[in-house]
Amino acid sequence: MSLSGSASRAMSKGVVISVPLLVLSASVAAAFLFFLLSSLSSCSCPRPSDTRVSSTSSIDVAVPESSHGTIPLSTRKEDVDWVIDQIHANGLHMHDNVLRKGINPRTRAEQLVDLRQFKGISHYEGPKSNNHTALPCPGELLVEEHHSNYGEPWAGGRDVFEFLAQSTQLRHDSLVLEIGCGTLRVGLHFIRYLNPEHFHCLERDELSLMAAFRYELPAQGLLNKRPLIVKGDDMDFSKFDSGIMYDLIYASAVFLHMPDKLVWTGLERLASKLKPYDGRIFVSHNIKFCSRLGGQECTKRLMTLGLEYIGKKTHDSLLFNHYEIWFEFRRVNA
Repeated sequence: MSLSGSASRAMSKGVVISVPLLVLSASVAAAFLFFLLSSLSSCSCPRPSDTRVSSTSSIDVAVPESSHGTIPLSTRKEDVDWVIDQIHANGLHMHDNVLRKGINPRTRAEQLVDLRQFKGISHYEGPKSNNHTALPCPGELLVEEHHSNYGEPWAGGRDVFEFLAQSTQLRHDSLVLEIGCGTLRVGLHFIRYLNPEHFHCLERDELSLMAAFRYELPAQGLLNKRPLIVKGDDMDFSKFDSGIMYDLIYASAVFLHMPDKLVWTGLERLASKLKPYDGRIFVSHNIKFCSRLGGQECTKRLMTLGLEYIGKKTHDSLLFNHYEIWFEFRRVNA
């Protein structure tokens, strides 16, 4: 047998052997690809529309309206613990509560002088139709003097909101009336939480009203909430819709500055505006207008208005050494 013949037979045998191997390899690869595609098709991975962007992402994602109900009404213990942990983690020292001057240590009075001297108050010229600065804004508001009108930190308004919201199980569609909302120290938090037009207020002080409309609402981006804030004296609610029924009516440190007779007049007018049974009236600090009559006499007078005194509650501040006493009433007839 020649060498050329042997080589030819060897090559022929090699071709016969390699074909099955190729077929087998292709079969294995096809099977692997089939199982891979099957596993991917049955995966419970979220669809692109269901994917949530991490809070650490730089992508700005709008929060849908339906998610607002998950925002807690008040500060929780785990929130406070988190703040404390962050303070410790950053090596910050819990100093005693002492006042210190800021980076720019000028008083509000000095800032106001600068505003007036350098025409910092609505000084641009132009037609009012396209010139926001043509709207008047008192310099006292621009230096936030109205934040010092309450004898306690401005931030205490959040404490009042949390207490009242929890006590009444506040909803976004609740209707709320504040008697004497001032410069919206408390009201801002209700306006932000409630649906548009669901926060109402009666206020008599003009500068406070200007602070609400020209400073606080624009500064907080809440003009779109359209709160109903009415200037009025002597518990006059005639400018409010007579058919409206409130879930919550509250007066924070207001009734103690009024004559008892006027307070009772106000309660008589408000009783019919409170939702029966579930609606609440809260009055802070004291109810001397009631206690001065005596317990039994006060109860009788409340009953003639269809109101019932439930009791008093206290709440403390998250921010400073302070607590308030609140007195709760409800309407007992329809």
